[in-house]
Parts: sequence; C-alpha cells; structure tokens
Amino acid sequence: MTTKDSGSLPSSARISVIVAGGGTAGHIEPALAVADALRRLDPSIRVTALGTERGLETRLVPERGYPLELIPPVPLPRKPTLDLLKLPARVRASVRRTRAVIDAVEADVIIGFGGYVSLPAYLAAGPGLLRRRRAVPVVVHEANAKAGIANKIGARVAAKVLAAVPDSGLPGAEVVGIPVRESITALDRAGLRGEARAHFGLPGEGPVLLVFGGSQGARSLNEAISAAAPQLAAAGISVLHAHGPKNTLEVPPQVGAARYVAVPYLSRMDLAYAAADAVVCRSGAMTVAEVSAVGLPAFYVPLPHGNGEQEFNARPIVTEGGGRIVPDQELTPEYVIDEVIPLLLDRTRLTEMGRAAAGAGHRDAADAVARIAVQVAL
Repeated sequence: MTTKDSGSLPSSARISVIVAGGGTAGHIEPALAVADALRRLDPSIRVTALGTERGLETRLVPERGYPLELIPPVPLPRKPTLDLLKLPARVRASVRRTRAVIDAVEADVIIGFGGYVSLPAYLAAGPGLLRRRRAVPVVVHEANAKAGIANKIGARVAAKVLAAVPDSGLPGAEVVGIPVRESITALDRAGLRGEARAHFGLPGEGPVLLVFGGSQGARSLNEAISAAAPQLAAAGISVLHAHGPKNTLEVPPQVGAARYVAVPYLSRMDLAYAAADAVVCRSGAMTVAEVSAVGLPAFYVPLPHGNGEQEFNARPIVTEGGGRIVPDQELTPEYVIDEVIPLLLDRTRLTEMGRAAAGAGHRDAADAVARIAVQVAL
C-alpha cells in the first residue's frame, strides 16, 4: 500500500475501502452503516460500494452519497438446474469486473457482508485464485444467525471474520453485532416523540403499536393486526402500520384514521421508532438489530419458511427479556387482543422490556467494524 498523508489515521494513508453488500436491505444497510462509520473515523477514507443492477443498492447507495460500482450478479442456484451449468462463466465474468474495480479504486481492504455481491469480491481478492498484481485483504461480516454460502467461502480467505451473534457457522468469528446507521443508534425516542407522532398524524397521547413486515410487507401480520383494529382502538391504542407497497389493508370503517395510520412503506424509520411504544414485525437480522438498538419491546414473527434463521436472529433479544417470538400461524386477531393489547397498556412492563432490548444489542457495531477494517488495511 502506498503511504499518503493520513489525517487522524496512524502512520497511513488515504485508505480506499470497498464495501460489498447488495441485493436486499439486510446486506446493504450494514454496509452503508460501516461506510458512514469509516467517514466518521476519518473523512479522508475513500469508500466505494459494490453492487449489481438488480438490487436495492442502485437506489440506496446513491441516496447516502457513495459511489456505486456495478458487477454482474452471481446468484447461487439452490437446486440442480440448468442455471448451475452457467455458474462458472458467470463467476468468471463477475470476478473479472470486480478485479477491474479493485484496481481502479486501488482498494486497500474489502469488507463483505454476504450475498451474491460479496462472493465475486472474495474470489477476486483471495490468494491464489486469479493472476493479479497484489492481494487485497478481506474482512467478512455475517449478520444472520446462520452464515450463508458466500460468507462461508469468504471466511476461508479473510484476514478477519466478524459475526452478529455466536455460533453463526463461521469458525473463529469475533462477535461484534450488526452495524446499524447512526440515525438509529443515536435516536432520542423520548425527545422526538411529539414530532414523530405529528409527522404521521398520530395522537400525541396514548400508546402506539408499530407494525411492519419488511420492505414488501407481510400478509399474516397485515391480516391479524387489521382484524383487531376495533379492539385496539377501544383500548386507546393507535397503530402505525406499513403494509407493503404491493399489498392493501382493510381497516373497519368505525376505526378513525388517526387511530390507525396505514401506509405502503416507511421512509422515516427513525420517526416510526420514536412514535412507537412496541412493535410487531418479522425478525430479519437488520430488523432485530434496529428494534433492539432503539430499545423497543417487540413481538417477533419469524418467516414460516426457509431454514429458521429468523427465529435464531431474535432469540438473543428474547432470552434477555426484550421481546417475544410468535410463530407465524399463532399471530391471530385473538393473540393481538389477548397478548399485544395488555402489554401496550402496562407501562411498567414496556419499560422493563425496552431496557432489556437495548441492553442486548450492540450499538457500536458499525464503529467496531470500521476500526477493524482500517487495522487490516494498515
């Protein structure tokens, strides 16, 4: 690495970092949180995001002010299909393009967050895999409770392996938590409460239940909560419900609009968290990290399919008393009436659960990953 004037970084340079995390918000948001932390650590650090044209990164990365370099996607077939035969050629094309990006930005370290964007980065940087002028050290971060294929491959060549929780399937991983953006980790929920509720048209007094099922919504959450809308309103509980851009929501007409605010999506999650007293949500890794970071009690409803990793994501928070896990089929209107409403009316229990949730998280994860990446680069 060429030595340049470093500013606040010890004996070093204007470090160039590639963050590789695209496709879904669960990969992109941790990457961007670390990018922000790198800039806070030293504004001279050069950060480049790696992505593909089919992921949310094409919108999210430019919005956060970072350059985005696109590479061909390499989706990994989960079953033997014709796509499996095309995989070697796709990998070669993507690695070739990734190597060109590495050379163009003179990368000193690559931080990978899993998914099909990270795999070409690991292969392009790892030792002995391609002819090249120099190797680039890799830092791998696994956000999920069970590591994916890309990060399992990346961990074999990584200078440092990090994970959100113990027993992720990556041997020797250092547990640092999930990087979360500063607007969430530094959120003053109490101070923003009035502004947040006014922003969404919610009443200034009384408990508020926040409901969201990820960027696309969740039908089971939508149906259970909306069906219990009359009982929620009768108990004096207001609802802020993001139902997903492709879904619709039917709320009984006797429930006032100020008591039940339904929107396709929430672009200001910070204000949504500040307005709320408790949450009903899925338990993707990023959702669990944000909800626990702001200290909100939660009813986590894991996806009913896949390898069960969403339940594992929520388990540490639940073990500490910061939430409950509700199987998808058990989230019914009756459950909302019998369990969710009583909690929202019990201020003491809400406070205790919120304190437990905040204590179980890793609010400084983004800064920790940024510091580790700089150490590796040096």
